[in-house]
Amino acid sequence: MRPKEITPASKPHPPVVGKVTHHSIELYWDLEKKAKRQGPQEQWFRFSIEEEDPKIHSYGVIYAGYATKHVVEGLEPRTLYRFRLKVTSPSGECEYSPLVSVSTTREPVSSEHLHRAVNVNDEDLLVRILQGGRVEVDVPNKFGFTALMVAAQKGYTRLVKILVSNGTDVNLKNGSGKDSLMLACYAGHLDVVKYLRRHGASWQARDLGGCTALHWAADGGHCSVIEWMIKDGCEVDIVDTGSGWTPLMRVSAVSGNQRVASLLIDAGANVNVKDRNGKTPLMEKKKQRPKKSCVC
Repeated sequence: MRPKEITPASKPHPPVVGKVTHHSIELYWDLEKKAKRQGPQEQWFRFSIEEEDPKIHSYGVIYAGYATKHVVEGLEPRTLYRFRLKVTSPSGECEYSPLVSVSTTREPVSSEHLHRAVNVNDEDLLVRILQGGRVEVDVPNKFGFTALMVAAQKGYTRLVKILVSNGTDVNLKNGSGKDSLMLACYAGHLDVVKYLRRHGASWQARDLGGCTALHWAADGGHCSVIEWMIKDGCEVDIVDTGSGWTPLMRVSAVSGNQRVASLLIDAGANVNVKDRNGKTPLMEKKKQRPKKSCVC
């Protein structure tokens, strides 16, 4: 049956817009007498909400039934949508409302935005997020890393300064017990290391394996970082609480980096120190593993 011709007087009103979020739009309609449900359901008016496809100017049905309210979900933030109401009488005659246009809202700022800004090294976005005051600066990502840990590991010195100035805790640790200083030392970002030290990061902190920042700096093999650490008062023969290894022992057992070993020895590292199994750095060198350790 063809829809009857629509006149201005016979058209239903457009759907009324209710609550709007960044991903949903609430629509409802009040057709007064038409919406009254009397008798069996086949004698009720049936309603459809149709959404316009702006590319091809066609309509798709997103709701059909007897209710007078529908929430459109799964939408994109800050996007314009256009809807119309179709009313079908019990006899099959159809009437269409004029279009209603409504835009979804901006996506609310969350910790994901904070970490996204750090990952892409976006200073302006990071500042705007922190100034908004809706996100905790130390909220971890899904891997247990704070924004400072990520910035320190990547060597984003300016972001590190922004985060510290906004109250981040430089001594927080991730799930494996590593703090931002350890991550920066392993990655070789000297400027970040210096800045973190000036703002309270400690050489004495240990991860879950008992290793300190110097152990991880030795694994990373960045001589400029290790040299500065030693000048800053970092204990050269500090022993981890797991294997009883000094940084020199880790170099001997893990990386075999001769430049790092020489730097530690020149700084006074004990070449005859023994671990819990009675092994010296030389003994560890003989059974050196081929692969370098990683930090996480």
